Amino acid sequence: MRVDKFLNAVNITKRRAIAEDMCKSGVVFINERLAKPSKEVKINDIIRLKLHTKEEIYKVLALPTLKNIPKDKKDDFVQKLENKDQDE
Repeated sequence: MRVDKFLNAVNITKRRAIAEDMCKSGVVFINERLAKPSKEVKINDIIRLKLHTKEEIYKVLALPTLKNIPKDKKDDFVQKLENKDQDE
């Protein structure tokens, strides 16, 4: 599954266009490599989002088969590893 679709499907971003823009802006990394929107996500990949004031890190546990999953099922697909404030 494409990373932009994955971020949207598991409710990390609200819209796929936002996920696509984040990839194009150099915010999304998969396994420490800059990710294009079309980059394929696999189980056990580490997704790092380097935002303005913080960093979010997720581990892919499963790939959704539906376009969007319910918000309460997010933990079945990704595990949030840590948050880092970039001001420190």
